[in-house]
Amino acid sequence: MDFIDLKTRTAGMREDIDACISSVFEHGRYILGPEVSELENTLAEYVGVRHCVGVSSGTDSLLIALMTLGIGPGDEVITVPYTWISTAEVIALLGAKPVFVDIDPVTWNMDPEKLDEAIIDRTKAIMPVGIYGQTADMDAINSIAAKHSIPVIEDAAQSFGATYRGRKSCALSTIGSTSFFPSKPLGGFGDGGALFTDDDDLAESFRQIRVHGQSGKHHHPVLGLNGRLDTLQAALLLAAFKRFPEEVERRQQIGARYNEQLADCEIPGFQLPNVVEGRTSVYAQYTILCEDRVSLQEKLKKAGVPSVAYYAKPLHLQPVFENLGYHLGDFPVTESVAERCLSLPMSAYLSADDQQAVVAAIRG
Repeated sequence: MDFIDLKTRTAGMREDIDACISSVFEHGRYILGPEVSELENTLAEYVGVRHCVGVSSGTDSLLIALMTLGIGPGDEVITVPYTWISTAEVIALLGAKPVFVDIDPVTWNMDPEKLDEAIIDRTKAIMPVGIYGQTADMDAINSIAAKHSIPVIEDAAQSFGATYRGRKSCALSTIGSTSFFPSKPLGGFGDGGALFTDDDDLAESFRQIRVHGQSGKHHHPVLGLNGRLDTLQAALLLAAFKRFPEEVERRQQIGARYNEQLADCEIPGFQLPNVVEGRTSVYAQYTILCEDRVSLQEKLKKAGVPSVAYYAKPLHLQPVFENLGYHLGDFPVTESVAERCLSLPMSAYLSADDQQAVVAAIRG
């Protein structure tokens, strides 16, 4: 059993993959070829925004967003400590300070009630994360941000395809950012990412920064980076997107089946993921909580079931961020979730038999 079944997905796409690769080889425009703009238009329409700009990775997507907003030394950006390091890493790389706020105990996303007390005059952006496939409470976050005229960047690396009160993830704030890393909901075949916005000026800046700050041939008014999405990746993502709406439905069906079959599990401290009213999840990961994660993980391993404890050491306790001055106990909800979290096998192609084997191993 694979933790994320990419092989079955790829096998079902093989004809489309071969056709996409052949098409790119035929026209030979490997950098910013026509498939890039086609993908951007397709995803902008899907999300419901004016602009999508393809970039080289989800990390570079966040970095370009911050660069566009002029984030730099002396600035602060508020985010959460329960996420992959990229979210805070890009803030620090620009010389700004990541400021953490605790997560909500129900959704494990940014707790809007913690935001106001973290905002000061040096706060230049707020970056919530759609952890495990469900968005944060974006209306509440946007409302607080608007009071202070602070832009919001939605880190939707895991929540692309999810909805919040009828709107798509990546269309919920000033800037939306996602990743096409192979294990993500819309996974590519290597690295890739995208930025989303309704703001024409921001979109133009994204496009400029991704090509070394170039606004015209050999003219560089700002610093940028090599942040382009390759034509081959764009072509493959176009092929993958044909199946994406169906894959989202499958993920939700599999998530619902896990919820039903594990609902009365008697393992101490057992908690299922909670998708709150008005939101949907794409279940980038299906993550549960339990008191004794080590024992459960060992039991699953003996049964041949893979599992992963994501973000078991939250960012505020990582050595690289020691200079921020955080300590154990500063973010109790984050620390509790990080100590108890365990992700189970999940993909749009997880078979019913494999899922039943996971459930049986947990209950056994």
